[in-house]
Amino acid sequence: MGRFIALMIMIIPIIVAGYGIKQMRDTIFQISNSPYPNLTLQFAAGFVLFLAGLSFIGGFIFYRDRKNGKIAPRFQKRSKPSPERE
Repeated sequence: MGRFIALMIMIIPIIVAGYGIKQMRDTIFQISNSPYPNLTLQFAAGFVLFLAGLSFIGGFIFYRDRKNGKIAPRFQKRSKPSPERE
C-alpha cells in the first residue's frame, strides 16, 4: 500500500513537468494558449512548472537514496557537533 501511495504522489509532479514542457513547446511553435496573454509569459510559466516538477522528483529520489545509504559520502547527513562541556 505504501508503494502505491508513493506512486500516486509522484504522478502529480510528473504531470506538472509534462504540462510545462508542453507550454514551452507550444511557445516555440508560436501556439498561444488561452490563460496567457503573450508567448513570453507562456514560456516562463512552462519553464517554472517544468523546474518545479523536476525538482520535486529529484528531491524525492535524493531523499530516498540518502535514507538507504546509496549516495556519495559528501552528500551524507552530517551529525551535529556535540556541545562542549565545561
